[in-house]
Amino acid sequence: MRIAFVCTEKLPIPPVSGGAIQIYIEGVLPYLSKHHDITVLSLKNDNLPDEEVVDRVRYKRLSGRTKSEYLNNLRDNISNEYHLVHVFNRPLWVMPLNQQAPGSAFSLSLHNEMFLPNKIDRERALKCIATVKFITTVSRFIADGVKGLYPIAEEKLNVVYSGVNPSLYKPIWLEKHLPERKELRKKYGLDEYKVILFVGRLSQKKGPHVLVEAMKSVMETHPKTALMVIGSKWYGVNTTDIYTQQLQSMTESLKGPVVFTGFLPPAEIPKHFSIGDIFVCTSQWREPLARVHYEAMAAGLPIITTDRGGNAEVIRQGENGFVVKDFNRPEAIAERIRYLLDNKHIAKKLGMSGRKIAETEYNWERVANQLLELLTAYSGQAARGDRGRFFRLIRLNTPQRAVPGRGAALKP
Repeated sequence: MRIAFVCTEKLPIPPVSGGAIQIYIEGVLPYLSKHHDITVLSLKNDNLPDEEVVDRVRYKRLSGRTKSEYLNNLRDNISNEYHLVHVFNRPLWVMPLNQQAPGSAFSLSLHNEMFLPNKIDRERALKCIATVKFITTVSRFIADGVKGLYPIAEEKLNVVYSGVNPSLYKPIWLEKHLPERKELRKKYGLDEYKVILFVGRLSQKKGPHVLVEAMKSVMETHPKTALMVIGSKWYGVNTTDIYTQQLQSMTESLKGPVVFTGFLPPAEIPKHFSIGDIFVCTSQWREPLARVHYEAMAAGLPIITTDRGGNAEVIRQGENGFVVKDFNRPEAIAERIRYLLDNKHIAKKLGMSGRKIAETEYNWERVANQLLELLTAYSGQAARGDRGRFFRLIRLNTPQRAVPGRGAALKP
């Protein structure tokens, strides 16, 4: 089956500038391209050719100084040659692209709350839902949000959690990885400290300021504790704004060391996870489900996260981490950090459990297999001209499994 992956106007593929959606796509392509002829349409980048074929995948990178320019270029490159056009995170684009390729089927991958009224009006939302053959979401939270607004979408919603390549991450408790961990920690002057790690964009909704506030009390009681912040204001750049300046100013009063790495290329992220001892995600917004959780699990780090959006869906309380209900209260975060610092055996147990979960459940092969089930079911029905039975086929023939951390039923 010939499939077009339509990426957002934000970042290019491969993820040279980062981006959760871009990393997701890169992760599943090696598996999907063995079974289908895939073309990836993404944003143009000066460091990448406009067109190329790599490992059986065709890449076409389009200019897009504005969203409308990018969409127009997408329309010029979409045609009925594709059996399926899979649109990432832009339900508003489904109808314009469908008009360009009325002979192609369409599907949608949701990574954010893109069906909220401020994102898409009801008329176009209903047309999009009616047009697409299936919708995948990165969390139950996102799926439930769509279902709540548009119950008619329920039959088309499929939760497909994201993943990680565990082989890229080096668990901090394995002896063979200790020399590299020690070398990296020494590079940043952290070799004598317990390191609390934050990875993500430096924005108010990601909440690093809450973690900084929490570290004030942690460093009072545990003076050999350091904070490492990996990330920048925006993907691929190290520009600052008022918030990032204020954040750095806040750390000046902390008693222990603080390291801001700035933006790191995606290839550098896995090894830097091994610097940490505890990973903390302080999301303050309705987070779809931050992919840093998968990365922290793969690195064998115990996780402390806030109960925002879909984050809690991958945390098994007391097994691979802790979910903090009081997401905006620094002391609630500090309490969990101190607990893990004081109970090293529990911290190690959580990290080891998280690594196992990442290996068995949150790997790219599992993600790709779930997508392949959807694609195979659709292509089989399409070949027989019986597309109307596609969704019933999926529901009847696909076994359900529990949502990690929640125990609810999940379609693949």
